[in-house]
Amino acid sequence: MTDLKNFPEKFLTSGGESPQAGRQGWPAIKNGAAQQDAMEAFFFGYQAFTAKPDEMLARRGLSRVHHRILFFIAKYPGLNMTELLGYLGVSKQALNTPLRQLIEMNLVHSEAAPEDKRKRLLGFTPEGAKLEQALRREQARLLQRVFGEMDEEAVQGWLAVNRALARSRQERT
Repeated sequence: MTDLKNFPEKFLTSGGESPQAGRQGWPAIKNGAAQQDAMEAFFFGYQAFTAKPDEMLARRGLSRVHHRILFFIAKYPGLNMTELLGYLGVSKQALNTPLRQLIEMNLVHSEAAPEDKRKRLLGFTPEGAKLEQALRREQARLLQRVFGEMDEEAVQGWLAVNRALARSRQERT
């Protein structure tokens, strides 16, 4: 298994004399073992990040897809269905069942937009807001603990890599 404590040193290099000089990590990540280490670290990191929320959701019969819906409703209160579909990158059909479950469980409400009655705006019920805050609190605690063990440069590097991954998703859509 990857030694996550020393993970960045395993694959980040100075860039050397390559055409990509100054872009740390580029030469070494072309190495298959370094790629595997990066993927393994990402997999186990994501697993750690979602473990506690997954447990909390499972107790209610919910899953990670429900968590993603709750996350975006919290981030963008009053968003409509089209916007939520865009953030999640799923079809209307794929969103239908989990969103309906959240509404039936009285965690999310859907109201007609004042300017266009055909447009549905999503928000939380008090119970839904409480659940989303509890899920977010668990993940924030983990990030605070882990970031507290790293220096500023490591945290900024982590943020930069994740933002680049997010951009690559946006570029595909």
